Amino acid sequence: MIPLPPPDPRPLGPLLAELRSARGWSQQRVAGALCAASGVPTLTRHEISRWERQRRLPGDFWLGWLAVVLGVPGELLAEAAAHSRRLGLVPATVDRGARRARAALLTLAHRWSADPAGVSLGGPLADPLAGRAAAGPDPGPSPFTRPAAGPGRDGTAGADLAELRHRDDLPGDADLTELCHRDDLPGGADLTELRRWDDLLGGVDLAGAGLRRLRRAVRGYRVAGPAGRHRLLPVLAESAQLAGWLAADAGRLTDGLEVYRLALRAAVAAGDRGLAGHVLGSASHLLAGVGDPAGALVLGRAAYAGCHDAAPPGLRALLLHRIAFAAALAGRSRTARRALTAATDTGGPDPGREPSWLYWLDPAELAAMTGRALVALGRPGPAVPLLEPAAGGAGRPRRAAVYGAWLARAQLRLGEVDTACAVAGAALLDAVRSGSPRAVDQLTEVRRRLSGHRDEPAARRYADLLAAARPWLPARSRPAARARTPRSARAPRRPGDTTGPAGTG
Repeated sequence: MIPLPPPDPRPLGPLLAELRSARGWSQQRVAGALCAASGVPTLTRHEISRWERQRRLPGDFWLGWLAVVLGVPGELLAEAAAHSRRLGLVPATVDRGARRARAALLTLAHRWSADPAGVSLGGPLADPLAGRAAAGPDPGPSPFTRPAAGPGRDGTAGADLAELRHRDDLPGDADLTELCHRDDLPGGADLTELRRWDDLLGGVDLAGAGLRRLRRAVRGYRVAGPAGRHRLLPVLAESAQLAGWLAADAGRLTDGLEVYRLALRAAVAAGDRGLAGHVLGSASHLLAGVGDPAGALVLGRAAYAGCHDAAPPGLRALLLHRIAFAAALAGRSRTARRALTAATDTGGPDPGREPSWLYWLDPAELAAMTGRALVALGRPGPAVPLLEPAAGGAGRPRRAAVYGAWLARAQLRLGEVDTACAVAGAALLDAVRSGSPRAVDQLTEVRRRLSGHRDEPAARRYADLLAAARPWLPARSRPAARARTPRSARAPRRPGDTTGPAGTG
């Protein structure tokens, strides 16, 4: 049983899909029933599909008739619709592509947490290469895809394994051994080695390598037979999870969310509930870091609900910490406290039972996560001793930078400005070493919080140090912008011409 307060109402899209599936109805049949009941003959199955994927939300008129046709209380659908609208409130800095990728991942997360085995979900969740996702809208072009050559081949991007397919297939049969080695990383790094590089370098340096690793996994999956695909699914899922993490650390929000959705499908198809939960936990951490605690809390809860009964203690503790952090940032202190208590009760990682991809989770990391959540809850006193070991640890510069920034914020809340600036200065050096924009974001936040102490010498020294370090700090990597045709090169429109200029492809 989840040791947390009851979750918020479910979004409307997954709820409608489940109610329809429970009756064994197709989208066409639901549309027909709605037309017959309402007397409005113009509704089609395409509109039902848009509602289930949450590309649109039905108004009060259709909500009422949906309740009649599906045989459920109208209040249930009204609450779900209201919850979907609240989840649509994302930071203004998030672009349209990221909003779409976020909505699609939230919808898919709810579907999976309701059916972790994926048996009744069908479609792309049961087969990661079964075509465009039914869970969400097309997020637009992505650097994780490239146009396929030749007439009639669609190179547009959907956040789906199908859109990551490449036409330059690997020669022969791709097997697990071939998939797990790369010749474009130092020493022919495999997936495990790439994770170890992530301890030392940031996403700006490694996101490209993670992407190449993922593309190779997708190509190998495509050319393998049925038995080979079954063996390759775990590698594909892990490759996608790591690629999503690296993209997120590089500041590529849309790409990270798209690849996390791919990773979730692959993990479910592989039957690895623990990895599926870890994927959603990673995505929760991503949304929390970009100022979207509501979405982060939804993903954290879905991750825990979907795998807590099958997860080892370390993974359960990690997912509970994801919930606690998101809840603390969202101002839901009771939920955060209960999640922290539950995480402590798990007892921490069990070295003999934890998956290999969770090698980095140790008692110091869990303690620092607790301290970070306590700072967000406004309790800096007990947070300081929990954050100090991780902030001063050697060998993991990004971890030291991130938790050093939170330690500095705790010291600021305690009124220790000189100590806070000294801690932030040390964390700044670790941020330079790590190459992680996420770490830089945390230290920039410390600078903002020091604005009320700008007259103090320590605050001025830190501001000067941050300005001097700017040329050495990593900048967020961004996908290449799509080329636009210069206005002067566009063909003029003739009177009455309602078509736009031809696309450049």
